[in-house]
Amino acid sequence: MKKTVNSIKKTKKSGQGIVMLTAYDYPTALILNQAEIDIILVGDTLGMVVLGYETTRDVTVTDMIHHTSAVKRGNETCLIVSDLPYQSDKTSELAVGNAKQLVSAGADAVKIEGNKTGIIRAIISEGIPVMGHVGLLPQTTDRFRVRGRKEREANQILEDAVSLELAGCFAVVLECIPNSVAKKITESLSIPAIGIGAGSSCDGQVLVTHDLIGLFDRFKPSFAKQFANVKKEILRAVECYKFEVQQGTFPDADHSYE
Repeated sequence: MKKTVNSIKKTKKSGQGIVMLTAYDYPTALILNQAEIDIILVGDTLGMVVLGYETTRDVTVTDMIHHTSAVKRGNETCLIVSDLPYQSDKTSELAVGNAKQLVSAGADAVKIEGNKTGIIRAIISEGIPVMGHVGLLPQTTDRFRVRGRKEREANQILEDAVSLELAGCFAVVLECIPNSVAKKITESLSIPAIGIGAGSSCDGQVLVTHDLIGLFDRFKPSFAKQFANVKKEILRAVECYKFEVQQGTFPDADHSYE
Protein backbone atom coordinates (compact mmCIF):
# COMPACT_ATOMS: atom_id res chain seq x y z
CA MET A 1 0.00 0.00 0.00
CA LYS A 2 1.29 3.45 -0.93
CA LYS A 3 2.49 5.57 1.97
CA THR A 4 0.82 8.95 2.28
CA VAL A 5 1.38 12.12 4.27
CA ASN A 6 -1.50 11.11 6.54
CA SER A 7 -0.18 7.59 7.10
CA ILE A 8 3.25 9.01 7.98
CA LYS A 9 1.68 11.43 10.48
CA LYS A 10 -0.26 8.58 12.10
CA THR A 11 2.96 6.60 12.55
CA LYS A 12 4.05 9.03 15.29
CA LYS A 13 1.28 7.73 17.52
CA SER A 14 2.03 4.08 16.76
CA GLY A 15 5.51 4.19 18.26
CA GLN A 16 7.06 2.43 15.27
CA GLY A 17 10.07 4.28 13.91
CA ILE A 18 9.67 5.98 10.53
CA VAL A 19 12.28 4.73 8.05
CA MET A 20 13.58 7.26 5.53
CA LEU A 21 16.48 6.94 3.08
CA THR A 22 17.76 8.81 0.06
CA ALA A 23 17.49 7.64 -3.54
CA TYR A 24 18.55 9.43 -6.69
CA ASP A 25 17.97 6.78 -9.35
CA TYR A 26 15.68 4.02 -10.57
CA PRO A 27 17.53 0.92 -9.27
CA THR A 28 17.92 2.35 -5.76
CA ALA A 29 14.22 3.23 -5.68
CA LEU A 30 13.39 -0.37 -6.63
CA ILE A 31 15.50 -1.68 -3.74
CA LEU A 32 13.97 0.71 -1.20
CA ASN A 33 10.51 -0.31 -2.38
CA GLN A 34 11.39 -3.98 -2.01
CA ALA A 35 12.58 -3.23 1.54
CA GLU A 36 9.24 -1.47 2.18
CA ILE A 37 10.68 1.65 3.81
CA ASP A 38 8.36 4.57 4.51
CA ILE A 39 9.90 7.61 2.80
CA ILE A 40 12.33 8.12 -0.06
CA LEU A 41 14.13 11.45 0.08
CA VAL A 42 15.41 12.71 -3.24
CA GLY A 43 17.91 14.88 -1.43
CA ASP A 44 20.13 17.65 -2.69
CA THR A 45 22.94 15.53 -1.24
CA LEU A 46 22.94 14.06 -4.74
CA GLY A 47 25.20 16.98 -5.60
CA MET A 48 27.97 15.56 -3.42
CA VAL A 49 27.46 11.79 -3.64
CA VAL A 50 26.33 11.50 -7.28
CA LEU A 51 27.38 14.62 -9.19
CA GLY A 52 30.71 15.26 -7.46
CA TYR A 53 30.05 18.81 -6.26
CA GLU A 54 31.82 20.12 -3.17
CA THR A 55 28.54 21.17 -1.51
CA THR A 56 24.82 20.86 -2.07
CA ARG A 57 24.63 24.49 -3.16
CA ASP A 58 25.46 23.71 -6.79
CA VAL A 59 22.39 21.51 -7.22
CA THR A 60 19.72 23.00 -9.48
CA VAL A 61 15.99 22.50 -9.78
CA THR A 62 16.67 20.84 -13.14
CA ASP A 63 18.92 18.32 -11.36
CA MET A 64 16.21 17.63 -8.80
CA ILE A 65 13.55 17.16 -11.48
CA HIS A 66 15.76 14.71 -13.39
CA HIS A 67 16.50 12.56 -10.34
CA THR A 68 12.97 12.77 -8.92
CA SER A 69 11.64 11.44 -12.22
CA ALA A 70 14.07 8.51 -12.10
CA VAL A 71 13.05 7.64 -8.54
CA LYS A 72 9.37 7.91 -9.40
CA ARG A 73 9.77 5.29 -12.14
CA GLY A 74 11.11 2.84 -9.57
CA ASN A 75 8.61 3.63 -6.83
CA GLU A 76 5.23 2.16 -5.99
CA THR A 77 4.80 2.25 -2.22
CA CYS A 78 7.11 4.83 -0.63
CA LEU A 79 6.27 8.48 -0.03
CA ILE A 80 8.64 10.53 -2.22
CA VAL A 81 9.92 13.79 -0.74
CA SER A 82 12.15 16.00 -2.90
CA ASP A 83 14.40 18.78 -1.66
CA LEU A 84 13.93 22.31 -2.87
CA PRO A 85 17.58 23.12 -3.61
CA TYR A 86 19.58 26.18 -2.62
CA GLN A 87 18.02 29.51 -3.69
CA SER A 88 15.05 27.80 -5.33
CA ASP A 89 12.80 29.17 -2.56
CA LYS A 90 13.99 32.79 -2.37
CA THR A 91 10.43 34.05 -2.86
CA SER A 92 7.04 32.45 -2.38
CA GLU A 93 6.28 32.69 -6.09
CA LEU A 94 9.56 31.05 -7.05
CA ALA A 95 9.21 28.33 -4.41
CA VAL A 96 5.65 27.47 -5.43
CA GLY A 97 6.63 27.22 -9.08
CA ASN A 98 9.60 24.98 -8.32
CA ALA A 99 7.59 22.81 -5.93
CA LYS A 100 4.98 22.28 -8.64
CA GLN A 101 7.71 21.16 -11.03
CA LEU A 102 8.98 18.61 -8.52
CA VAL A 103 5.47 17.28 -7.94
CA SER A 104 4.97 16.98 -11.70
CA ALA A 105 8.21 14.98 -11.80
CA GLY A 106 6.87 12.53 -9.22
CA ALA A 107 7.35 13.98 -5.74
CA ASP A 108 4.55 13.56 -3.20
CA ALA A 109 5.95 16.39 -1.05
CA VAL A 110 8.88 18.79 -0.88
CA LYS A 111 11.39 19.54 1.87
CA ILE A 112 12.56 23.03 2.77
CA GLU A 113 15.47 23.98 5.04
CA GLY A 114 14.96 26.60 7.73
CA ASN A 115 12.16 28.57 9.33
CA LYS A 116 10.59 29.91 6.13
CA THR A 117 7.01 29.86 7.32
CA GLY A 118 5.61 32.31 4.76
CA ILE A 119 7.03 30.34 1.85
CA ILE A 120 5.90 27.06 3.39
CA ARG A 121 2.34 28.34 3.79
CA ALA A 122 2.33 29.48 0.17
CA ILE A 123 3.35 26.03 -1.05
CA ILE A 124 0.86 24.24 1.19
CA SER A 125 -1.91 26.56 -0.01
CA GLU A 126 -1.32 25.08 -3.47
CA GLY A 127 -1.99 21.59 -2.13
CA ILE A 128 1.65 20.51 -1.89
CA PRO A 129 2.73 18.94 1.43
CA VAL A 130 5.94 20.26 3.00
CA MET A 131 8.50 18.61 5.27
CA GLY A 132 10.51 21.04 7.40
CA HIS A 133 14.19 20.89 8.35
CA VAL A 134 15.88 22.47 11.40
CA GLY A 135 19.18 22.22 13.22
CA LEU A 136 22.14 21.98 10.87
CA LEU A 137 21.13 23.47 7.51
CA PRO A 138 23.65 22.29 4.88
CA GLN A 139 22.48 24.73 2.19
CA THR A 140 23.48 27.77 4.23
CA THR A 141 26.47 26.70 6.31
CA ASP A 142 30.12 25.92 5.76
CA ARG A 143 30.60 24.68 9.33
CA PHE A 144 29.34 21.15 9.79
CA ARG A 145 29.07 21.05 13.57
CA VAL A 146 26.46 19.98 16.08
CA ARG A 147 23.82 22.63 16.67
CA GLY A 148 21.93 23.25 19.91
CA ARG A 149 24.55 22.51 22.54
CA LYS A 150 24.09 25.98 23.97
CA GLU A 151 20.73 26.68 25.62
CA ARG A 152 19.95 29.72 23.50
CA GLU A 153 20.58 27.86 20.25
CA ALA A 154 18.63 24.83 21.45
CA ASN A 155 15.63 27.02 22.31
CA GLN A 156 15.79 28.63 18.88
CA ILE A 157 15.74 25.25 17.15
CA LEU A 158 12.73 24.25 19.25
CA GLU A 159 10.95 27.49 18.36
CA ASP A 160 11.71 26.94 14.69
CA ALA A 161 10.34 23.40 14.77
CA VAL A 162 7.12 24.54 16.48
CA SER A 163 6.76 27.35 13.92
CA LEU A 164 7.08 24.84 11.10
CA GLU A 165 4.32 22.70 12.57
CA LEU A 166 2.08 25.75 12.95
CA ALA A 167 2.83 26.67 9.33
CA GLY A 168 1.45 23.30 8.27
CA CYS A 169 4.46 21.01 7.81
CA PHE A 170 3.53 17.33 8.06
CA ALA A 171 6.94 16.35 9.48
CA VAL A 172 10.28 17.93 10.32
CA VAL A 173 13.87 16.74 9.98
CA LEU A 174 16.16 17.38 12.96
CA GLU A 175 19.80 17.40 11.84
CA CYS A 176 22.93 17.25 14.00
CA ILE A 177 21.52 18.21 17.38
CA PRO A 178 22.02 16.62 20.83
CA ASN A 179 19.73 13.75 21.75
CA SER A 180 18.32 15.70 24.72
CA VAL A 181 17.32 18.60 22.48
CA ALA A 182 15.83 16.28 19.87
CA LYS A 183 13.83 14.50 22.58
CA LYS A 184 12.36 17.78 23.81
CA ILE A 185 11.44 18.84 20.27
CA THR A 186 9.95 15.45 19.42
CA GLU A 187 7.78 15.54 22.54
CA SER A 188 6.70 19.12 21.79
CA LEU A 189 5.44 18.37 18.29
CA SER A 190 2.31 16.55 17.18
CA ILE A 191 3.94 15.88 13.79
CA PRO A 192 6.76 13.35 13.27
CA ALA A 193 10.33 14.44 13.97
CA ILE A 194 12.81 12.53 11.83
CA GLY A 195 16.40 12.60 12.98
CA ILE A 196 19.73 12.55 11.22
CA GLY A 197 22.51 12.80 13.76
CA ALA A 198 19.88 13.66 16.38
CA GLY A 199 19.89 10.60 18.61
CA SER A 200 17.36 7.88 19.25
CA SER A 201 14.45 9.89 20.66
CA CYS A 202 13.03 11.01 17.32
CA ASP A 203 9.98 9.46 15.67
CA GLY A 204 12.12 8.19 12.79
CA GLN A 205 15.53 8.27 11.18
CA VAL A 206 16.96 9.29 7.81
CA LEU A 207 20.37 8.55 6.34
CA VAL A 208 22.05 9.11 3.00
CA THR A 209 21.93 5.66 1.41
CA HIS A 210 25.45 6.04 0.04
CA ASP A 211 26.68 6.41 3.64
CA LEU A 212 24.63 3.45 4.85
CA ILE A 213 25.98 1.07 2.18
CA GLY A 214 29.55 2.38 2.17
CA LEU A 215 29.53 3.65 -1.39
CA PHE A 216 30.76 7.19 -0.69
CA ASP A 217 33.72 7.78 1.61
CA ARG A 218 34.97 11.24 0.66
CA PHE A 219 33.06 12.62 3.63
CA LYS A 220 31.80 10.39 6.45
CA PRO A 221 29.55 11.94 9.12
CA SER A 222 30.20 10.45 12.54
CA PHE A 223 26.48 9.76 13.02
CA ALA A 224 26.20 7.64 9.85
CA LYS A 225 26.49 3.94 10.64
CA GLN A 226 27.86 1.91 7.72
CA PHE A 227 25.77 -1.26 7.35
CA ALA A 228 27.69 -2.61 4.33
CA ASN A 229 30.76 -1.90 2.21
CA VAL A 230 29.41 -1.81 -1.33
CA LYS A 231 32.38 0.20 -2.60
CA LYS A 232 34.70 -2.65 -1.59
CA GLU A 233 32.54 -5.19 -3.44
CA ILE A 234 32.36 -3.07 -6.58
CA LEU A 235 36.12 -2.59 -6.54
CA ARG A 236 36.65 -6.33 -6.12
CA ALA A 237 34.36 -7.08 -9.08
CA VAL A 238 36.04 -4.49 -11.31
CA GLU A 239 39.50 -5.81 -10.45
CA CYS A 240 38.39 -9.39 -11.25
CA TYR A 241 36.96 -8.25 -14.57
CA LYS A 242 40.14 -6.32 -15.37
CA PHE A 243 42.29 -9.37 -14.60
CA GLU A 244 40.22 -11.73 -16.77
CA VAL A 245 40.16 -9.32 -19.71
CA GLN A 246 43.90 -8.79 -19.52
CA GLN A 247 44.53 -12.53 -19.27
CA GLY A 248 42.11 -13.34 -22.09
CA THR A 249 39.87 -15.56 -19.96
CA PHE A 250 36.81 -13.36 -20.38
CA PRO A 251 34.58 -13.86 -22.23
CA ASP A 252 34.62 -17.63 -21.98
CA ALA A 253 32.38 -20.09 -23.82
CA ASP A 254 29.50 -19.58 -21.38
CA HIS A 255 29.46 -15.85 -22.16
CA SER A 256 29.89 -16.03 -25.95
CA TYR A 257 27.57 -16.73 -28.88
CA GLU A 258 28.16 -19.51 -31.42
